[in-house]
Amino acid sequence: MAWVILVISGMFEVVWAFALAARSMKLWLRAVIFVFGGVVSMGGLALALRTIPVGVGYAVWIGAGAVTTVVVSFMRGHEKPTALRLACVFLVVAGVVGLQVMA
Repeated sequence: MAWVILVISGMFEVVWAFALAARSMKLWLRAVIFVFGGVVSMGGLALALRTIPVGVGYAVWIGAGAVTTVVVSFMRGHEKPTALRLACVFLVVAGVVGLQVMA
């Protein structure tokens, strides 16, 4: 269960990342969304690190957040999904899976 919490909390990084980048919302709303995403993300990390080693847990959390942010950015048309970018995302996913298997 800790792994599921860790990955989901890592995926919540996309919430605060896009809140920072949003220009169409009022500043106070962006701040509220940013804080919400950060609290959920960090809170999940804190819960997961009770049973998962900190080095592996932090790497998986960052990887999940980075991959989710890039994929959402591709889907929203903010970035173009080139073959090289997709290969790099695959390498991050492979590294995260490898860390989970080895932990």
